[in-house]
Order: sequence, then C-alpha cells, then structure tokens
Amino acid sequence: MKRRTLLAGAAAFAVLPAIPAFALGDLNPLVREAYIYAYPMVKNYLTMYQYALEPGGSQYKGPFNTMVSIARVYTPEDTAIITPNSDTPYSFIVFDLRAEPVVVTMPAIEKDRYYSLQLIDLYTNNVDYPGTRVDGNDGGDFLIIGPGWTGDVPSGIKRVIEMPTALAIGIVRTQLFDPSDLEKVKAIQAGYKAELLSAYAGTPAPAAPPAVDWPEISDELMVTDFWSLAGFLLQFAPPWPGDEPMRAILEYLDVKSGAAWPPAAMPAETVKLVKDVGDQTYAEIRDTAGKLTDSSQIFGTPEFMQGKYMLRAAAAQGGIYGNSVEEALYVIYAFDATMAPLDGKSGKYTLTFTPETLPPVGAFWSITMYDRPKQFLVDNPLDRYLINSPMLGGLKKNEKGEIVIYLQDDSPGPELEANWLPAPSETFYAVMRLYLPKREALDKRWTPPAIQRLS
Repeated sequence: MKRRTLLAGAAAFAVLPAIPAFALGDLNPLVREAYIYAYPMVKNYLTMYQYALEPGGSQYKGPFNTMVSIARVYTPEDTAIITPNSDTPYSFIVFDLRAEPVVVTMPAIEKDRYYSLQLIDLYTNNVDYPGTRVDGNDGGDFLIIGPGWTGDVPSGIKRVIEMPTALAIGIVRTQLFDPSDLEKVKAIQAGYKAELLSAYAGTPAPAAPPAVDWPEISDELMVTDFWSLAGFLLQFAPPWPGDEPMRAILEYLDVKSGAAWPPAAMPAETVKLVKDVGDQTYAEIRDTAGKLTDSSQIFGTPEFMQGKYMLRAAAAQGGIYGNSVEEALYVIYAFDATMAPLDGKSGKYTLTFTPETLPPVGAFWSITMYDRPKQFLVDNPLDRYLINSPMLGGLKKNEKGEIVIYLQDDSPGPELEANWLPAPSETFYAVMRLYLPKREALDKRWTPPAIQRLS
C-alpha cells in the first residue's frame, strides 16, 4: 500500500457549532451520516471481539497477533461472520499493531492451488493480499506494520504492508479441492505463522502498549451501545484523508475516542433522537444491503472505498470481509428472473449452466446457500452448503448438455439429488463466488445466468 500521512483530524472538529444551537430535527442528517460512517468499524469489532477477546465464547480463535487455522470448511454453526464461504478452510489473525509490527509467514505451495491472506483494516477496507494473485505461490515473510511505524526492516522480509489502523484482521483462505484433500490443506495451514517483529528479528521487545478495557459487544449491544462502541474504536483508527467531515460530525455528537456516550450534559431528548435515528439508519443500511447484486463496487482498498460510506456499511452488514473484485467476484442472488424474492417456502428454483455460461475463473467458482433472515449457511440433511467447480465431474447434465442446479427445500428426487443445493423453507439468497475472475467476468462480457422459478 502507498504510504500516506494519516491526519490527526483535530482541526476539523471546530467546523460545527455546539448541539444546542440547532433544533433537534436538524440533527437527523448528521446522525445518519455519522452512523453510516461508524457502522463498519463497530460490526468489525464484533468479529474481532468474538475471535480474540472472548476466550469462553463459541467463536473464540486465539489472542491478538496469533495465527489460528481451522482445518475444516464453515458450517451453519459458525456464526461470527455473516455470509461466510464454505469453499476454503480459514486461518485467522486479529492484529493489535500498537506496540510493534507482526511478521506473517506464507509457506510455498503447489502452483495450481489458490491461497491468499486478506488484510482488512478496522474500517473494513481490503489493504493487501499476500498470496497467489499478488505474490504467486512461493510464499515468504510479510511485515505487517501499524500506522506511522518507522522502524528498521530486517533482512528476509518479502514485502512491508502498512495497515491504516492499529486494529486489523487477517483472513487466510486455502483452496480445498475435495474432502480427500483436507490433509494436504492441514499441512499447508501448519506453515502459516505469525510472530511479533522483535521475536522474528531477535531484538528487545518494545514497551507494551497501554492497557485497554475492551468493551463487551454482541448483536444486542451493537444496538444499545452503538455510539459508545464507535467512540471507543476511534482511538485505533486515524482518520483516512477525506474523512475529516465525518470525524467532525462524530465530535459534534460527542462521540469521542475512549469517552462514554452519552455525556452527562447531553439533554435526554437529544440522546433519544440520536439513538432513534441510528436505529432508522441501520434499517436503511440493511435495506441497501438486500438490494446489492454484485460485489464489484462494494469491497476494495482504502483509496477505492474513499467516500463510499453507505456502500461500505451495506457491504459490512450484508457480507463483511468480502474480497476485492480482482481477488474474487461475487454475484448475489436474492431475486429470481422476474425480480421476485427467493422463498423456499413457496417456491422451487433452478440455475442452469451451459458450457458457455460456466463462470470464467483463474482459480475456482462456487455457489453457496444462505438463509436471508440470519445470513448464515443453511442446515440440511446432505450437509451440503454449496456447489462448486471441483464438483463438476459429479454433477448430472440434461439432454442438452446443461447443468441444472436445483435450489429448493425438499429433494428434487434421487436421480437429481447430485445437483441439489438445499434451500431453507423461508426467504433465502445465494452467492456465486468467482476466485481470480477472468477478464470477461470483470468487463461484463460474461453474464451470470438468472435463477428461474419452477412453475
């Protein structure tokens, strides 16, 4: 990532008058903008907390700056990340870069297997991608530094990657070809390592960062304590250039780094208004997320996402940690060909591929089923959550040579069950993922087929 000077932002905070100077109704647009801006950080912290700060929790992976691998694909019991993929066993690391950088090691792997380390800042921007697309499959040691770090880089480092925020998350995806391939994936995962720079270089460790009283977070607390959580997180996220107006609004609303919200002097009616507008704005974000149909404009670098606050919030709500389009293109199916919502209670559906319409990829593709209300994988008697390109040899073709995938709650019959992607008996959506999409997918010469409702 290109280095930038991150602004302290203090000068921007004088641009708005004190709250009492306005009628309460005038606050609505400001609260809306502030909520949209802060929502991805709070949503991101929910996962970070569950993964690294809640040792007794069901989603706990390990402490900060520790690489932890999960030698299986995701199932409906994995609920820390909405709209997860189930193609690639994951490895995770939650970074606290306040004291010193972290060295992440990617092992060398065979040339035909995809892997990547997606590095995501606290704002949910995708900062970099050590791995197949950017670096090839020869592996290496990557130095992950926090904002403004200026220390010495030891020999042996392949690349230095600067994160714009002190808290960040890394997600490693390792391609699994089929169930029998899992042992090979486990061996690759054993080669993923993370070390503090001082341990890697054999130098004295710096002073520990100040102790932090990490606030608890849950889906419920995201609603009741949203503004306090947002204020807490600001201390780890220097404003990106261009964000000054958003940070000024947060300051104006007394949402400040490390300070409790609401402040004691804020009138009760103002507190109620801010909370009510926040709730209304969340509903707007969720509605926007429900209308997204592909990922090409909603995930990307800090530069690419600059100013796209509603898209970033909707992406975080609908599918946090989605890949940048160069890494993976997502086609989101929430409606059938007539634009009616997909509903497994009242409908049965098909998705048909001809040899010409199969997704064009440099790695692999998949289509994965999710229930719409909770945004998780769908429990089903086959324990099948997706159909992907490695499964092509086992899928049945019709008399025209087409592959018809059946998306419905009940089995289409024994003779077609190989092509069945089980749906819930309620509203649902499906996501097609193209890993390393080819040019014809990126420039829209390839058109994904529509989902058709069976009459």
